[in-house]
Amino acid sequence: MSTQKCSFNGKRVLVTGAGKGIGRQICIDIAKSGGFVIAVSRTEEDLISLKKELDQIGPCCQTIFADIEDLKSIKMVAEKAGHVDLLVNNAGIAKLQPFLELPVEDWDKTLNVNLRSVFLLSQVICKGMVSRGKGGAVVNVSSQASMIALDKHVAYCASKGGLDQLTRCMALELGKYNIRVNSVNPTVVLTDMGKRAWSAPSVAEPMIKKIPLGRFAIPEEVSDAILYLLSDKSSMISGVTLPVDGGFLASRL
Repeated sequence: MSTQKCSFNGKRVLVTGAGKGIGRQICIDIAKSGGFVIAVSRTEEDLISLKKELDQIGPCCQTIFADIEDLKSIKMVAEKAGHVDLLVNNAGIAKLQPFLELPVEDWDKTLNVNLRSVFLLSQVICKGMVSRGKGGAVVNVSSQASMIALDKHVAYCASKGGLDQLTRCMALELGKYNIRVNSVNPTVVLTDMGKRAWSAPSVAEPMIKKIPLGRFAIPEEVSDAILYLLSDKSSMISGVTLPVDGGFLASRL
C-alpha cells in the first residue's frame, strides 16, 4: 500500500463555507496538496484573507462571494466556478432551540442551508461531472448529530440526518458515472466558533466524558478525513458516513 500523501495535482476543488473553520482548513490543505481551490463563502472579508493566505502557496485559489441558499445564487456559483472535479459541501448553520420553542423560520433556514443547498449545488456540479465523463467525488460535511438526538438541536439533527440519506442516494445513482459520494460526521470541532461555544467546563466536560479518546476534534483532523475521501486513495469507497468523533458513536448506535 502506498504511503504517499494525497495529491490533487490538476484537480479543481469547490469548497463551500470556505472562509472559516473546517472549510478554511480544507482549502489550505487542498492547496498544499497541489489542487486548485474554488472557495465559496457568504463573508467577503473571509475570502479576501483566505486568498492572501493561499497566494503564499501559489496561484491556487479562486474565490466566489455568494450565499448559496437559493437556486439563482447556486447557478451563479456553478457558472463562475466552471470545471469542477471535486466538491466539498461544507457550509452549514445551527439554530439551537428547544423543540417546543423552535420558530418555523429557524427550522426552514437550517434545512435550506444544511440540506436543500447541498442538493441544489450537487445537482448542478454533478451534471457537469457527468457531461465531462471523467467521474469525480463529493464529500458532504455532516455531523454526529445525524445519528443521535442532541438537546436543543432538533433542526440541526434533522438536517444532518437528511444529509446522510442524501449522501447515500447520490452514491447509489451517481456510481454508474464513476462519481463517489461520502460524508464525514465530526464531533465538536475546535474552530474559533467551537472554542467559544464549548469553552466553559460545565458545557464541555459532559460531552468530553462521552468521547472515548477524551477530547474534541481539531479542524485538521476533519480535513484529513475529507481529503482522503476526495482522493484516489479511497477509490472503492462510496456511500459511507465516516465519524470523526473519537469513538463517541461507538456505544450509541
